[in-house]
Amino acid sequence: MSDDTTPPIPEQSADEAARRTPPPPAAGPSATATPVADVDDTGAGTVGDDVTAIGRGFFSALFDVSFRTFITRRLAGVFYIVGLIGIAIGFLVYFISGIVRGISLLVAPSVIAGHVGAGIALLLATIILVPLVSFFAVIVLRFLIEAVVALIAIAENTERTAQNTRG
Repeated sequence: MSDDTTPPIPEQSADEAARRTPPPPAAGPSATATPVADVDDTGAGTVGDDVTAIGRGFFSALFDVSFRTFITRRLAGVFYIVGLIGIAIGFLVYFISGIVRGISLLVAPSVIAGHVGAGIALLLATIILVPLVSFFAVIVLRFLIEAVVALIAIAENTERTAQNTRG
């Protein structure tokens, strides 16, 4: 069941149509129309970092008990850096303690046989597993922060869409 008819091709590209279309009228007395600075192939304007600058200041947003202003996007970089520092500290602690404990099992005089094998196993596990787990921790941290930021961006865009569609 294929249809041989194709949709008509527009006379102009979406980019040209977006640049020629006048901005919509303001939705309310406090709303102001801003020109589209950059338009992609879809004809929709791109949103820059100005979204985080809209609204109240950081501290008033921090104590907004109605949660109408999001601060997560503003602090995402800080959370990422703090998480990376925490992962780096954990890496150093586990790596150094694993190496020291592995060497101590190798060189310590032991009455019980099998400490040498345990020392070698601990050294190999430390050298292989600690960097691998740290690498995956960085990936998970980045994934979680991106997911939260994307969720907040969806909420902000939905709120803007709802404000623009109110009559």
